[in-house]
Amino acid sequence: MKTTDGDFAVWMGAVQSRMEGALARLLPGAGHAPARLHEAMRYATLEGGKRVRPLLTFAAGELGGAAAARLEVAAAAVELVHAYSLVHDDMPCMDDDVLRRGKPTVHVEYDQATALLVGDALQALAFQLLAEHRLADDPAAQLEMVKTLAAAAGSRGMAGGQQIDLEATGKPLSQTELEFMHVRKTGALISAAVRLGALCAGPCPPALDQYAHRIGLAFQVVDDVLDAEASTATLGKTAGKDSKQGKPTYVSALGVAHARAYAEELRRDAHEALAPLGARARRLGELADFIVLRKF
Repeated sequence: MKTTDGDFAVWMGAVQSRMEGALARLLPGAGHAPARLHEAMRYATLEGGKRVRPLLTFAAGELGGAAAARLEVAAAAVELVHAYSLVHDDMPCMDDDVLRRGKPTVHVEYDQATALLVGDALQALAFQLLAEHRLADDPAAQLEMVKTLAAAAGSRGMAGGQQIDLEATGKPLSQTELEFMHVRKTGALISAAVRLGALCAGPCPPALDQYAHRIGLAFQVVDDVLDAEASTATLGKTAGKDSKQGKPTYVSALGVAHARAYAEELRRDAHEALAPLGARARRLGELADFIVLRKF
């Protein structure tokens, strides 16, 4: 299945456009006090990124017939947590990067203190959205959404994965050790995006958890390959940074060819996980292809 399929491209563009509008509406206006913080929050979130996590939320929600109005709020919550993580990851105390999504990182465009507050505020807003909007018919399902996103962002999820990454700098890691780290650092939020979308419609089918686990790993494998092979202009962020900083990657552990082969294996596994769901899971399958075959 090719991601150049016109119908998929139209669907993806429509969701991305819808999410840009939703995020612009749900974020505080740049003119509201404190204006500098709100301006920086919008700078960090709007006009950039592939919106992979919102796309996954919509695809999982559409599987069960969830209302688009619900899905855009759930997707916005996940994307705000993702945006906050990028702001903090780029700071000098973390990965120390100066370019993100083709523009200066938040701490460069504003300052480090503002960048810290931007991340804090984006994370808080994500949970505010989950609490103040009706996103599921069953209140227990909506509470599960809050729990899911909190766990994905916390010490046993994204934050914990980042800590492992910091401690692993300069050390070789095996494929098993890399997966332990990236199931948390990258995969947890991708899995949360899928689960939140499904929960907007009802219970989350077990097949979606299996699918999300595989594409979460695949996303990171491809990221590592692109970091080694693509240009800064293509990526919109500093290329080759992981190697220069001595970070363990799938490329350093497996080599480019074997890393690509592993990403393809994960793509096949993702499609197999979706098989019991039939044609209803078409968009999720197309997103698995997009994630693995992307060039940026």
